[in-house]
Amino acid sequence: MKRVIITGGAKGIGKALVEGFAQKGYDVFALDILENNFENKNVHFFKMDLKNEKEIKNIFQMIKEKFGEVHILINNGAISKFNKSITEIEINEFDEVINTNLRGSFICCKEFIKINNGASFGRIINIASTRFNQNEAGWEAYGSSKGGIVSLTNTLCVSLSGTGITVNAISPGWIEVEDYESLREKDHSQHPSGRVGKPKDIVNLCLFLSNEENDFINGANILVDGGMTKKMIYLD
Repeated sequence: MKRVIITGGAKGIGKALVEGFAQKGYDVFALDILENNFENKNVHFFKMDLKNEKEIKNIFQMIKEKFGEVHILINNGAISKFNKSITEIEINEFDEVINTNLRGSFICCKEFIKINNGASFGRIINIASTRFNQNEAGWEAYGSSKGGIVSLTNTLCVSLSGTGITVNAISPGWIEVEDYESLREKDHSQHPSGRVGKPKDIVNLCLFLSNEENDFINGANILVDGGMTKKMIYLD
């Protein structure tokens, strides 16, 4: 049985990833600072803070010792708060975003490489954001963390050459995880694809990248945004 670790697995895109991989028969390890109870017997939940290096190391090692080698890591865990004016955001708030989103993902990558050792193949999938490149005012912390994720992906791809581990990033655009039915027609129509994204759009791509045969996609940052980043938007 293939094993996958998914950070930020308690809700939103992370929860959809956990459920999607479990339904496909993967042994899933869902990690999150928030509690969640999954009914699927293939899902194992562990409470973990991405800012806590010791916690990450202990949980990854415990998974290896109890269950064996792990094949896939999906770095989905992140926080998007503190979208504040550059004149108002505090340094400790900026640090919290970077330490959770970027530093936490980096530590998870290091620990995954250890517990993947000896496996037939490996996949690291980093969930970035279209905000790594296009943004709104006041999103310096989140945008910087996601830009770092893309850069980390690029370098890890080269560093892990010859190991059997591929490293790719996915940059979602607007993925509605709460109340899709409440969206307005203009929310959908502004997308070249004609709709706002759903969590399944990210799940489908992660499943594809996780396939053992798909090893020639490496170092990519794949945008899943319905074409929004290709539009030039000017005021009328």
